[in-house]
Amino acid sequence: MFDKPIIGITMGDPASIGPEIAIKALLNQHIYDICRPLLVGDADVFNDIIKRLSLDAKIKPINTVSDAKFELGNIDVFDLQNVKLDKLVFGEVSAMAGNAAFGAVQKVIELAMAGKIDATVTGPINKKSINEAGHHFAGHTEIYAHFTNTSKYAMLLVEDNLKVIHVSTHVSLRQACDLVKKERILEVVELLFNGLISLGETNRKIGIAGLNPHAGDSGLFGTEDAEEILPAVEEALLRGYDVEGPVPPDTLFAKAATGAYGGVVAMYHDQGHIPFKLSGFKWDAEKQQMASVKGVNITLGLPIIRTSVDHGTAFEIAGKGIASPDAMTLAIESAVRLSTYRKQIIV
Repeated sequence: MFDKPIIGITMGDPASIGPEIAIKALLNQHIYDICRPLLVGDADVFNDIIKRLSLDAKIKPINTVSDAKFELGNIDVFDLQNVKLDKLVFGEVSAMAGNAAFGAVQKVIELAMAGKIDATVTGPINKKSINEAGHHFAGHTEIYAHFTNTSKYAMLLVEDNLKVIHVSTHVSLRQACDLVKKERILEVVELLFNGLISLGETNRKIGIAGLNPHAGDSGLFGTEDAEEILPAVEEALLRGYDVEGPVPPDTLFAKAATGAYGGVVAMYHDQGHIPFKLSGFKWDAEKQQMASVKGVNITLGLPIIRTSVDHGTAFEIAGKGIASPDAMTLAIESAVRLSTYRKQIIV
């Protein structure tokens, strides 16, 4: 058992589906077969979910990693005791919930940086709640970069054939256009290439999206493609990377979904997220809810491993017992995969 990596998993926002999907994922023997999972958050919140949903599990609160037993059905929780259950309302934005979610993320980073755990997995947080608690970050990626003192990082989304990295993420569309610069594109190409190696991917051909319709169409629809993206592609080729671009986005993602590229570079948040979620998210029109939510978010460039579900807090179904743990399971599996690779490199 001691050869298996210890994976720290945050509860996410306690008013969200985060605690539910974490518990459900850890009810699967498969997770214990591949790792030693440790939840990080408030033990009372997890106990409440188990009781509400009549789940077959018990919570074991601990305050040091060495006390964890990693036994199926007896779930270890690094207990931060930072939620007042009588004040917690499912689906409600609150400073208390935001502070608890932030505290779990901060603690799991601390444990990973100290070498107490091998990788981290994060549940969904609500950015408004985080900010109402006084923690002014745009999201998980920025929190991790701050507390690990990382300046060069990027978000990678993984779902089957689609592996999408972003030049920018949580900024306005106007700002995103201004951030399409040659050096940043080269930076994310390098991060993506190293990420593909870390994931054990043999296809390392990288497709680079254009920014404007038809990748600018020779300057008819904007100049960024010719002035920033194309020079980045040419420089990447000179550095030995197998890249293609700028490719019109409406063509790039159709090709990527079939495995034409090992990974692709999106210029901004929605350009990458929309095709990614179209692939991994399945909506049940009859039940008016998601039937399945798949996809993993990996932060590249950090000194520690961080993966995450790539869906939100789903406040509208929090506490109802219908949230799917698929994405959480995939995030844990990816963290194990990355941790195993990292250990092999160190050895």
